[in-house]
Amino acid sequence: MEQVIQYFQTIDPILAALYATLFTWALTAAGAGLVYLFKNPNRALMDGMLGFTGGVMVAASFWSLLAPGIEMSEGEGFVKVIPAAVGFLLGALFIFGLDKILPHLHINFKIDEAEGVKTPWHRTTLLVLAITLHNIPEGLAVGVLFGGVASGFEGATIGGAVALALGIGLQNFPEGFAVAVPMRRQGLSRWKSWVYGQSSALVEPIAGVLGAWAVLTFEPILPYALAFAAGAMIFVVVEEVIPETQQDKYTDIATMGFIAGFIIMMMLDVGLG
Repeated sequence: MEQVIQYFQTIDPILAALYATLFTWALTAAGAGLVYLFKNPNRALMDGMLGFTGGVMVAASFWSLLAPGIEMSEGEGFVKVIPAAVGFLLGALFIFGLDKILPHLHINFKIDEAEGVKTPWHRTTLLVLAITLHNIPEGLAVGVLFGGVASGFEGATIGGAVALALGIGLQNFPEGFAVAVPMRRQGLSRWKSWVYGQSSALVEPIAGVLGAWAVLTFEPILPYALAFAAGAMIFVVVEEVIPETQQDKYTDIATMGFIAGFIIMMMLDVGLG
């Protein structure tokens, strides 16, 4: 791991953000690849995986994004927390707006419960768009943190950026599986199910590069950008991930998955950052 951190310290931050988010996409693709082994996995396992995803996202929002953003802000007391509060609100509003516009369907919901602008699009497309929606803040978070390290902001470390990418990648693995399996259940081939499953994370490298570029170009926005990514991720967890785990009788398993995800992400960030 030390060699990985040292390597990322030597390359261009935008390139580092690209590599890191390609890694998170690759784990999504690997998770989607499990569709070659399973067609009807246990629902308890699926809910546990989704819970794990939520735990990682919540922990990353605080330990990797909000806390460093507050630390690097100027001033004292309420003044010091204003950038984080503003950025957090804007991030939530950004995903709220996309949620109302972009047609999508959550994994465990029926087709008549699709959200966003009404469209005749197929259920498969709507499912992929739902996951794509909450992959945007994940890629953005990784890119912004790598950009902050390159800008020399106190509180932003290469270890923390690597830890965030690793944590996002870990939760992307079950996420890819959770997208591919419903496709397979609908009668799609294993190949098409994998293609749809991995495609939901292709937005992460794009968001990561844009995030790193924005911070490097407009350095003062970093505290706001970190909190923006955190607000977007928390909105996704509360509005999408948690409700998806409450549709069946395995809520306790989903909750324990959430706890496990939170602990692992917290340990990664503190240990590496």
